[in-house]
Amino acid sequence: MKKILFGFLLFFIAGNLYSQEKLPTKSVYLELGGPGLPYSFNYDFRFDKEKVDSWGMRLGFGGFAAEGESFFSIPIMANRLMGKGPHYFEIGIGATFFTFSQQEYGYAGCVNCVTSSDYNFILDVDGSPSVMGTLNFGYRKVPVDGGFMWKININPIFNNNGFWPLFAGVGFGYSF
Repeated sequence: MKKILFGFLLFFIAGNLYSQEKLPTKSVYLELGGPGLPYSFNYDFRFDKEKVDSWGMRLGFGGFAAEGESFFSIPIMANRLMGKGPHYFEIGIGATFFTFSQQEYGYAGCVNCVTSSDYNFILDVDGSPSVMGTLNFGYRKVPVDGGFMWKININPIFNNNGFWPLFAGVGFGYSF
């Protein structure tokens, strides 16, 4: 009888250990639009490693360089996922730090004149480097066991020159 009870106990403990899955509380993804502005590569993690539907943070970088213009951004955002896997509503608030340069070709033989005023990316920007506030409201699909994830969101952006409520983003990547 003791052997049978020991066997059931061992089976119960092993079954519980096997059934405890590691929840996908981290993600890496590419986002077009969104808080990174034109695009960004992001790392997202939950502060509570046991719950996907909790507070977390994302860090990223993005940018481009073409035809005399360059742009580099670093989006940082606190966010919260709400819902039950694999479907989550995502909210967040953060800031995007960015720098840019552009060249003017024109007057009096000026070929490589770098200017930092009158730059516009959705909203007017006073100079470089600069910061833009970002909000996030959207949907994120994170598989319960991890794997391919995707998201779509509205990202209102703001700075001292105004507010643009209809900026959006779409992202896809991997959760683990």
